[in-house]
Amino acid sequence: MAVPRFNVAQERANESLMAKRYSSVVGIDVGSHSIKVAEIRSQGGRPAITALGIIPTPMNTVDQTGILDPENVGAAVRQVCAESGAGIAESILSLAGQQSILVRTLEVPRMNETELRQHMDWEVQRNIPFSESDVEQDFKAYPATDAASQNLDVVMAISPRSAVENGVGVIKKAGKKPVALDVEPLALARVLATAYAGDIAGQSICVIEIGHRTTAINIYKDGQLMMPRQVPMGGEMFTREISERLGVSMEEAERLKIQEGEIPSGPAAPAYNPFDAGATMAAYNPFAEDAAPAAPEPTEEMAPAPAPSAGGDMRVYNAMAPALDELVAEIRRSVDYYRGKGGDVNRLFLTGGGSKLRGLAPFLGTAMGLNVEMLESMRGISVQPKSMDPNMAESMQADFSVAVGNALHIFF
Repeated sequence: MAVPRFNVAQERANESLMAKRYSSVVGIDVGSHSIKVAEIRSQGGRPAITALGIIPTPMNTVDQTGILDPENVGAAVRQVCAESGAGIAESILSLAGQQSILVRTLEVPRMNETELRQHMDWEVQRNIPFSESDVEQDFKAYPATDAASQNLDVVMAISPRSAVENGVGVIKKAGKKPVALDVEPLALARVLATAYAGDIAGQSICVIEIGHRTTAINIYKDGQLMMPRQVPMGGEMFTREISERLGVSMEEAERLKIQEGEIPSGPAAPAYNPFDAGATMAAYNPFAEDAAPAAPEPTEEMAPAPAPSAGGDMRVYNAMAPALDELVAEIRRSVDYYRGKGGDVNRLFLTGGGSKLRGLAPFLGTAMGLNVEMLESMRGISVQPKSMDPNMAESMQADFSVAVGNALHIFF
């Protein structure tokens, strides 16, 4: 194969990708707003972060569909690696974007390896959502936890060949060596397994990764990915609401969001509840086409939004409130859908650049009735970046979760 297949294995290095076990690697996370790199080395069998870097994504090179301009993105990756001191050649990049990757979990009848591969070929053909029919695929069956079970849980990934080639092209344009392409939900699974190894056994965890234009809602059980979902909303949505409602530029709205935006503490909840209609939820499937119903427009009868604390600007919070309602509604849909299939959620973690909005974690905790905390992506890892202050690195853990998870690939 001309390009490496992306890897969805969590518990072993995929032989088609990893002809040797690597002791160091650069994890690359290409977002529509910024590009992050994390260099990780094995020191005494434990991961150590030896370089971290972040740079704005060149304009019009990446959007919610994926990488549009691998040459300029690759040049930006080369630059941020040079500035951060990430000198390791071997690199791993995660594919992202609505037209670049599909990650799905399936329950299939238990069968031998040959039968499973034939069955997954059929599943892939049945699930291809792209206009491009030439695709790359990979899958991994989880070990059965119940010997009496007649079914297997399988995670699969499908990507158009053009998206795979773009991902490989970015790494090569950066002057690096591509050793694997990965997917973001499994990168975050590695972060969970590394940072919270003793804390998540027997638990179901929901990780909300809020990016610039998209938000990933991933649910894991015992560290294994059980339900991935992505929705087209992110930090930019809050900025746009502020811009339109306050009549300011996007640049000024971004400043207001960061400096003046604060979500109230206390008994806060969305201004409306899309599930008040009763039995509608029973048939809801967030993975079906056109699944997300439009949120109702707020009316005077709806509960007024609570005022923010003294540290925030009331105007900014009021401008963001509808977007917050929409975000909470999407998280509820995912969690309720998973519960409707017999699962449960014990804890909720927030990560991604858009998760740093002040007061978001306690707000979601109240709205969801769950313990919500920020994901510490560098927890339990030695952090010794060459050109970034370790304290600054610790404060930016939400930004680097996927890049760190990609680099942790070498330990799984």
